[in-house]
Amino acid sequence: MQTERDIYDPAFVKGVFDRCSTGYRWWSQIASFGFVWIWRRQCINRLPPPASDTPVIADLMAGTGETWPYLLKRYPRLSKIHAIDISSGMVKSAIDRLHALRTDRIEVFEQNVLDKYYAGVPVDAVICSFGLKTFNQEQQNLIAKKVAAMVKPGGVLSFVEASEPKGWLLAPIYMAYLRTILPAIEGTFLKGAQDFAMLGIYAKEFQNCGHFADCLERCGFIVECQTYFFGCATGVTARKLAR
Repeated sequence: MQTERDIYDPAFVKGVFDRCSTGYRWWSQIASFGFVWIWRRQCINRLPPPASDTPVIADLMAGTGETWPYLLKRYPRLSKIHAIDISSGMVKSAIDRLHALRTDRIEVFEQNVLDKYYAGVPVDAVICSFGLKTFNQEQQNLIAKKVAAMVKPGGVLSFVEASEPKGWLLAPIYMAYLRTILPAIEGTFLKGAQDFAMLGIYAKEFQNCGHFADCLERCGFIVECQTYFFGCATGVTARKLAR
């Protein structure tokens, strides 16, 4: 979808998250009633086992590094996390505020995930939590191709994303909360800011992970889809066919 603002333009997305970066962790937790943390853990727990017990894992749209403690706990011998995010504000928050003591195992790349592969080294696994919705369907197809290029044969991935629930009695209330109530709260308590309100717009336009799952299948992955809490979030796990 294209709008007057082109909400999928990388410069627009970067601006939104740069402005959100200092309050992203606490605001996302409050706004989701803590569900983002539950869904993020479930996403990591559902990551199929990598072939290596010392895996290199790429974290796409890594934000402020919320997945990193869970990854390091699940894989104590983890070799390296390659974290990619377009937002300089989110990257700075990740390192300066949260993970300064883990920099020996985390390499951060401040760039658009659609750009040329950041390191050129195949990874064992790819994780992504709540970053996919900021890409339109054409861009999601490109991301699937990028992931297929960066992951080793037999490599695995797990994505989770806020979605628009279907067939749920309370779905209209949930979407009204995202698109109307949250922006009003944000405007009142965050000095009129409207950047977090974009998250509801992105979720509405994103719908669910179904399209991305189809893109992955076309790129040679064996794919499984997940639904969280009546479709308020959806996910996809996959393993790349060994060729």
